[in-house]
Amino acid sequence: MNIREEILKEHSRRQMLKITGWIGDDPKRFGQLLDIFLHDEYRVVQRSAMVLGYTAEKYPEMVKPFLPKLVHRLYDSDIHVAVKRNVVRILQFIPIPEKLQAKVMNKCFEYLSDPNETVAVRCFSMTVLVKLAEKYPEIKNEVSASINISVKNSTPGYRARAKKELKQLEKLPAN
Repeated sequence: MNIREEILKEHSRRQMLKITGWIGDDPKRFGQLLDIFLHDEYRVVQRSAMVLGYTAEKYPEMVKPFLPKLVHRLYDSDIHVAVKRNVVRILQFIPIPEKLQAKVMNKCFEYLSDPNETVAVRCFSMTVLVKLAEKYPEIKNEVSASINISVKNSTPGYRARAKKELKQLEKLPAN
C-alpha cells in the first residue's frame, strides 16, 4: 500500500481505519506514516494526522521510538497546526520519557497561555501538563494558575476541560 496515495484517495473514518489496519504494529509502516506526517504538504499532513492519532492511540508502543522527532517538530517555526494538535494529543496518551519532559512542559505552557492558539491544542496541553504535575508536584500551582487564566473568554468545551483538569489537580498531593 502507498500510504500517501491512500490518504489522498478519501478523507473519511473508513479510510483512516483501513490505513491504520494496514499499518498495524509494523514499525516500518509506522515510520512511513510519520515521515508523511512530519514532512509532506499541508493537505497530506492534515489528513495523515487523523491516521497517526488513531494509530498512536491503538498502538502507543509504536510512537515511543519516534517521540524525540515529534517533540522536536513542536519547536519548528513552520509547524502546521494539524501537526501541533496531533502531537500534543498523542502526548496525552503515552508516557513521556524523562529526557523530553522539560521540552514538552515548556511547549504545553506556551500553548496553554497563548489566547491565539487553537482550542484543541490548548485543551490537550492542559491534560499533558496535569499528567506531568503528577510526576512534578512543584508545577501544580503554575498549571492551576495557567488554566484559570486561560479559561477567561473561552468556549464551553474549553471550560469543561478546564474544570475536569482542575479537579484532577486538586486530587494531587501538595508539594
